Amino acid sequence: MPAAVSMERRLSTILCADAVGYSRLMGEDEEGTLAALKESRGIIDRLVVEQRGRVFGGAGDSVLAEFQNPVSAVAAALAIQDETGRVNADRPSERRMLLRIGVNIGDVLVDGENLFGDGVNVAARLEALAQPGGIAMSEAVREHVKDRLAVVIEDFGERRLKNIVRPVHVYRVPPAMATNATTAREGELPIPTKPSIAVLPFVNMTGEADQAYFSDGISEDIITSLSKFRELFVISRHSSFAYRDREVDAATVGRALGVRYVLQGSVRADGNRVRISSQLVDGSTNRHLWAERYDRDLTDVFAVQDEVTELIVATLAQRLAVTERGRQRSGGTGDVEAYGLLMRAQRLLFAGGKAANAEARELYERAIKRDAEFARAYAGLSMTHILDWRYGWSADEAKSLETAMTLAKKAVAMDAGNARAQAALGFAYLYQKQPSLALAAYERALALNPNDADIMVEYADALTYNGRPNEAVELIGRAMRFNPYFPDWYLWYLADAYYTQGRFEDAIATISRMQDPTEGRRILAASYAQLGRLDEARQQAALVLKAHPDFTIEEWASKIPYQDPGELAHYQEALRLAGLPA
Repeated sequence: MPAAVSMERRLSTILCADAVGYSRLMGEDEEGTLAALKESRGIIDRLVVEQRGRVFGGAGDSVLAEFQNPVSAVAAALAIQDETGRVNADRPSERRMLLRIGVNIGDVLVDGENLFGDGVNVAARLEALAQPGGIAMSEAVREHVKDRLAVVIEDFGERRLKNIVRPVHVYRVPPAMATNATTAREGELPIPTKPSIAVLPFVNMTGEADQAYFSDGISEDIITSLSKFRELFVISRHSSFAYRDREVDAATVGRALGVRYVLQGSVRADGNRVRISSQLVDGSTNRHLWAERYDRDLTDVFAVQDEVTELIVATLAQRLAVTERGRQRSGGTGDVEAYGLLMRAQRLLFAGGKAANAEARELYERAIKRDAEFARAYAGLSMTHILDWRYGWSADEAKSLETAMTLAKKAVAMDAGNARAQAALGFAYLYQKQPSLALAAYERALALNPNDADIMVEYADALTYNGRPNEAVELIGRAMRFNPYFPDWYLWYLADAYYTQGRFEDAIATISRMQDPTEGRRILAASYAQLGRLDEARQQAALVLKAHPDFTIEEWASKIPYQDPGELAHYQEALRLAGLPA
């Protein structure tokens, strides 16, 4: 019996890439698909080499590559998704060749130029868990790259992978992040001509996690105050807060978000005293422009916020009008406890879900009990009733919408300069089917806060329902620039606008980018039906009913504020074709 051959083993980082829907594409257009595959493969081969990796395997539409370290592998994956995304943008949506990429670090067996073993197999299984246009990685890879690459990495939980003995903790980079790969090359997010800034979440130095709402509130209020200045370009809270609890330098953040200036800070509360430290950094040079420390009584925290905001404004745009400065403090309160309740409620409102919404409502109500003139609290309370109405969490939906309207009007009456109050009023008017009043309220909201990406997208939704989907698509694109790490609902509203334009393939592709497509499945069902792909339409309809067992087309249509009855009827017919109950 011949002696067993001992094979070399080593620790390697493996990247596995695979084309999405390759068989379908080949069935529809063999020559075009092969040309697209060749182009994608050329991009992959070049970018792997740029990151000092090597391609060692793959068949057909798949590629396997080895790297010396995880940072290089993920940087290559980001660059690949970014460049193939650019190429796909020039193709019809139905002909786009999207990639899934998996990255793993593990033990491999070496056989000449080939590699085998669990290190390779896990990478291949991770690839299957990535979203089209996205990246999936193992926990070991994530630990290496989390503080070295400016990209949001989302926890996808522990997963059992086929033919892999132990569960693997999986992390994902969603398509929106992977296709804006800020680590690959310069120029993805050009720096605006006007002064541009990202305010990172101030670090909570109290040592108590339940006090983080206070430091978050400082950051959020500075963002809100700065956003009111048309002379500035201010990154949305959602994208700035993606850097919570991450140690990254200002230059990295500046490149990732496409801004020149980055504000960092910390908050330490001790009894009735608070210390707020802040520093403004030029992200293009990593040069500190100034650093300040404020020691105050807690009752003076609002004055501290104003001082920080005015100092930033003075540094970035020294000739701002005095009248503009006077508009910074809107919807405020002099009661520190009411302010704290508001900040805690805001965090719950952003978290989403029925239970969190109910808890947020209680906190807003407590804030109002302490300060009956607190306009921001009335605006937030209005939003909790809007969400109850929107998601069917209320036993009396008509009353929820009516209450939302009453509270929004009260907030606006107290402070007509509060943009969120005007936006809440716009939402209530929209779904009470008073379109002219809704659009006017949203226009006032954006005039008050022209940098607020969320308001832009809400306004875009109103434009879609009022027969102006082209403007809606353009506005959502602008919002995504202000908020590069945008939440799922931006994609939901964008897909609705595409559907209204008759761009059904684009609507489908947009929903596929959502982390949780539950609320987008109705659009998917209707879009597939419009394209005559009835099997896929019925699959999505079944998922709609799984999430919302009581869904009926009639009830849904009674809520949707399309101003064109023909547009609504067209949508209803598509839902019927998909098999949803009348």
